[in-house]
Amino acid sequence: MAVAASRESTAFEPDGSVAGFRPGRTLPVRVELVRQLRRRRTQLLLGFLVLLPFILWGAFEFGADTSGRRSGGFVDLATASAPNFVVFVLFAAGSFLLPMIVALFFGDTIASEASWSSLKYLLAMPVPRQRLLRQKAIASGLLSVFALALLPAVALLVGVVFYGSGEAVSPTGDAIAFSDSLVAMLFAVVYISVNLLWVAGLAVFLSVSTDAPLGAVGGTVLVAILSQILDQITALGGLRDYLPTHFGFAWSDLIATDIDWANMTRGAFSAITYAAIFGLLAARRFRTKDITS
Repeated sequence: MAVAASRESTAFEPDGSVAGFRPGRTLPVRVELVRQLRRRRTQLLLGFLVLLPFILWGAFEFGADTSGRRSGGFVDLATASAPNFVVFVLFAAGSFLLPMIVALFFGDTIASEASWSSLKYLLAMPVPRQRLLRQKAIASGLLSVFALALLPAVALLVGVVFYGSGEAVSPTGDAIAFSDSLVAMLFAVVYISVNLLWVAGLAVFLSVSTDAPLGAVGGTVLVAILSQILDQITALGGLRDYLPTHFGFAWSDLIATDIDWANMTRGAFSAITYAAIFGLLAARRFRTKDITS
């Protein structure tokens, strides 16, 4: 033992770390991503997203006959074609389900480790704090984007099978070809992902501020619901533009022959600004937090 100990390196780098230690090799994104995919809540959530379009199709199938309608709102137009069915699914899920998905993946990042009393062991491995936060946020972002893309992809498949690959018709009467609607849906998913960045930032901030995952996820969802409620109060006037959810459905402007990018641009800028603020607060809070669990 004495001979083995004498051969161990005791050199240190200028920053105080042991010679040979490479912070960039700790906690690869791949490892964290696989770990999250193996969790039961991730598997159940992805399974539900696959099942949801079939549930909505069943609701239309066994409800009143509205197939083929080419006028009305998003619900009335849902069975007009596959693209319209995708638009309806995104519209129905946009208020609560999609923000909840992002809040679940990001709000569970640090708080779950603290609740399992494994956070202090991760940091003692050692994984640098900022790298731990960044790697978990990247993994959560990849899972969120996959989930946000999975729902419309399955909805498009269900729509093509049961409603055909017809034109996408908007409530204003505009109609675009099926090929153009596929591009519009792709941009819609991209916009929704960007627009929900504020949810991700807030969820991470709450996740590093509490040891209860439910508190971080629930708090983020409550803020999203409150913002949507305030957005319905027209007496607020222009103040509603500063609410993070005000431009949440601006992607619907893509279903038009002449696309207006103004609302989507403002919505993306608003979401990125809120995400940057919450992200900086989360990084600062986690850097100085006393880890006891």
